[in-house]
Amino acid sequence: MTNDQIEFELADQNSAEYWMKMVKCQDACPVHTNACGYVTAIAEGRDEDAYRIARATNPFASICGRVCGAPCEANCRRGDLDSPVTIRALKRFVTGRYGPESGAETNYRAGTDLRMIPPRRGEFERVAVIGAGVSGMTVAHDLTLLGYKVTVFEGGSKPGGMLTAGVPIYRLPRELVEAEIGAIISMGVEMRYNQRLGKDFTIADLRRDGFKAIFLGVGLPKGRKLPLPNVELPQVYDGLDFLRAFNEGRPMELGRRIIVIGGGNVAFDVARSAVRPSPVPLADARSDMERTERIAFDVARSALRLSGDKEVHLVCLESRTEMPADEVEIVEGEEEGIHLHASRGPREVLGEGNQVTGLRTVRCSSVFDEQGRFNPSFDESVIEDIAADTILFAIGQSSDLTFLQPEDGVETERGLIKVDLETYQTTAPDVFACGDIAHGPRLFIHAIASAQIAARSMHDFLRGTRTDIAVRRRWVPADYTMAPGWDQLTRHNPPALEIAQRASSFDIVEIDYSDEEARKQASRCLRCNINTVFDTSTCIACNGCVDICPESLIRLVGLDQLRQDRQLIDLAARATGLNIDDLDGYSDRELRELGAIMLKDESTCIRCAMCASRCPTQAIRMKRFEFHRECVTIDDINPRLRGTRMNA
Repeated sequence: MTNDQIEFELADQNSAEYWMKMVKCQDACPVHTNACGYVTAIAEGRDEDAYRIARATNPFASICGRVCGAPCEANCRRGDLDSPVTIRALKRFVTGRYGPESGAETNYRAGTDLRMIPPRRGEFERVAVIGAGVSGMTVAHDLTLLGYKVTVFEGGSKPGGMLTAGVPIYRLPRELVEAEIGAIISMGVEMRYNQRLGKDFTIADLRRDGFKAIFLGVGLPKGRKLPLPNVELPQVYDGLDFLRAFNEGRPMELGRRIIVIGGGNVAFDVARSAVRPSPVPLADARSDMERTERIAFDVARSALRLSGDKEVHLVCLESRTEMPADEVEIVEGEEEGIHLHASRGPREVLGEGNQVTGLRTVRCSSVFDEQGRFNPSFDESVIEDIAADTILFAIGQSSDLTFLQPEDGVETERGLIKVDLETYQTTAPDVFACGDIAHGPRLFIHAIASAQIAARSMHDFLRGTRTDIAVRRRWVPADYTMAPGWDQLTRHNPPALEIAQRASSFDIVEIDYSDEEARKQASRCLRCNINTVFDTSTCIACNGCVDICPESLIRLVGLDQLRQDRQLIDLAARATGLNIDDLDGYSDRELRELGAIMLKDESTCIRCAMCASRCPTQAIRMKRFEFHRECVTIDDINPRLRGTRMNA
C-alpha cells in the first residue's frame, strides 16, 4: 500500500472466490490439490491423512511428488517472505510411505475424492482411450469410477507414455510408474499393448467395434530441430529419441564431445542423461555378480569422463537468469560436469565430410521483444565455435497425426488436434482429446487437469447431461498455533546423492527427507486458509493491530486518501452513515478529520495472529476458511442434443 494510490479488493465473507485465491498454492494447482492441507498434516505428524489429501484430486500424486513442475511452490505465499515451502518434496515424503509404491493400493482407492466425479453413475457403454500416458490414464481412472467399460490402447509394450519415454530413470523410478498406473488398471481398466493407432487399428475400427466415445491421449512424440546447415548429418539427434532410447536401454552411439541445444528441463534431462556412462539399467542384470561388475564398469567409465574422456555442453538462447529450466536442474547439471553456454544462438552445424565437428553460435542479445513475445535478436559479430562430435536438439516437441483419416471427422490446426478448450471435444462429436496434443507442451499436472475435464465432457456427451463444478464452503473458528521458531526456519531442499555417485549410476538423485526435516520444512507453511476476520462493530480504532503487525500491512487510512476511488469512498460513506454526495464537498483536511478506514494487505500477510492476540475487544479473530469443489449435474439435456458441445 502506498500513500499515493491504493489498490484494493473488498473481502466479503460470503464470497468464496476471494478467500479461495488467498490459498495461493491450491489456487495455482491445475487440479486444486490442497497443498496447505497436506503440508500442515505432515507438520503435525499425520502422514496418512497427508497422503489422502494429496491423493484426493490427483490420480498421479506419487509421480507428481517426483517430477511435477510444482506451480504451487512458485505461488507459495511463504516465497514473498523468504523462500517457498518445499511442497513437492513433502508430497514425495508421504506418497513414498502410503502411495501404491509402498506396496498397498488401499490408501490410493480410499483417498479418491469422489465428489469430483459426476454424481450420475451406473453400468455404462464401452469407451476407448488411446495412449497410456498421464492424460489417457487419468481419463481411464475417472470414467471407470463412473461405471464405463474402458479399454486403453497403448502403442508400446508398457504404460506410461512420456513418464517412461521422456523422464530420465534417475529422476523417476520405473517401479513407481508401474505401481501408480497399476492401481488405476486394478479398478477394472482393460489394457491392450502394442496397438498403435493408424497402424494396427483406426478410429473407424473403434466405432465399428462398438466404442461409443474415443479419447486421444497421443501427446507430442516427436522432437524438433532447427533448419541449420548440416543438420542432417548422422550425428545430429532428436533429444527425445535419445531419451527414449536411453530409458529403454537401447544405447545411441554418442561421441566424446556432446552438445545439447535447449534451455529447459528437457534439455537438462538430455544433457544429464548423456553425462551418465551406461544406458543399460542395472535392473536388467541377470545376477548379483553381473550387477557388481556393471557398477564397477560404470564407476570406471565415470572416472574417465571426469578426467576428460567425455564432455557435455549445453547451448541456450536465454541468459543464466532467464533459463526456463528449474534451478535445481541447472545447479545439479553443472555439478555433474555440464558446460553451460548461455545467451548463445545456434547458427551452423560444423562438419567435415559425413562427420560433425562442432557447432557455430552467435551471441543472443535478447530472447523476447518489447511486447514480451518470443522474438530473439542476435549480435552476429560475436561468434563462438564449440567443438563436438554429437549434437542433440531439445528445443520442443511436435505431433504425429498421420493416423487421422478424413472420414474420422477430426480437424487439426497448427499441428495440434482442434478442440473446444472448455470441453476438449473435437470436431467429431464422439472424439475427445486433451493434454499436449490439444494445447502444446505443458506440465504433467496440466495434462491431468485437462483430462479430468475431458472425462466429465465424455460423460456428459454419453448421458446427455451438463456437469458443472460447485464450491462448498464454511467458516470455522481456528485454533491457530505455529511451531516455535517457524518464522526463522529456512528452506532446505531434499538432499541429493554425491556427485560422483549420481553421475556414474542410475540411482535416484533426490533423497527423501528424514522425519525430523520433513516436519521442520512443513512447519514453514503459513496456513493461508486461516484468515484474520474483522468485526468493525466492536473495533475501537486503538491502532493496536497496526502497531504490532510485523509486516506493517495493517493501517488506518484517512478518507482523504480514498477520494479518487468512488467504490471505496462509497463504502466509507455507508460505514460512517454519511451521504456520499456530501463528502464531495469536503476538503482533504476535513475528510481526514472526519474519519478513516482500516485496510489490510492480504498479499503479504504471514498469518502470525499477533493482531488478533493484541486486539482488546476481539474485533479481530482467526478463522479457517474450509472449502471443497464437487461435481454437480446441472440438468438433463434433451437426448436430441447429444453430440453437441457442452460446457464441463
